[in-house]
Amino acid sequence: MRLLVGLHETDRVLTQHTAARVPKRVGKVLSAVEEAAENTKLWCAAAAVMATGGGWRGRRAAATGLVALGVAQIVSNGVCKQLADRSRPPKEWIPHDEVEDRPDSSSFPSGHTAAAVAFTAAAAAVWPAAGLLCAVPAVMVTVERVQSGAHYPSDVAAGAGIGIISALCVRHGPRLLMRHKG
Repeated sequence: MRLLVGLHETDRVLTQHTAARVPKRVGKVLSAVEEAAENTKLWCAAAAVMATGGGWRGRRAAATGLVALGVAQIVSNGVCKQLADRSRPPKEWIPHDEVEDRPDSSSFPSGHTAAAVAFTAAAAAVWPAAGLLCAVPAVMVTVERVQSGAHYPSDVAAGAGIGIISALCVRHGPRLLMRHKG
């Protein structure tokens, strides 16, 4: 119980700090990037660019990234959000009006973060330079989810964990399955 109280207090402090400290202009940029990432549009566009301009490596990075993104979406939005009915951070923690424009679904985990991290990590494993480029908007989406009051930092951390595990499963899962079959 003490651990949950400590987690809630850490979430409160980090959420309030992030929401209050991000300059308004930066917040607008973060919101624009998050909007581009809505419904995975940004990651699909990145995959299209990789696939068309990156040769075999680009096609492989795009495909691996999209599959990992799909796995992360199923786990975060299809399973975890259905099991964990966590309310969004309290509006009084957020000192700006972005808090009014957030979803009604469960806060835990951050599906935006899960998708961003899964795509980025999976693509980076195949094509590190492309993964590095994708890391910039992925971090921006992650910060925006807390700054806007849509998620607690622990929601974002859980989403990042789901994204990393999804990327690892997509990257190494087929080989492990084949080894286990044989």
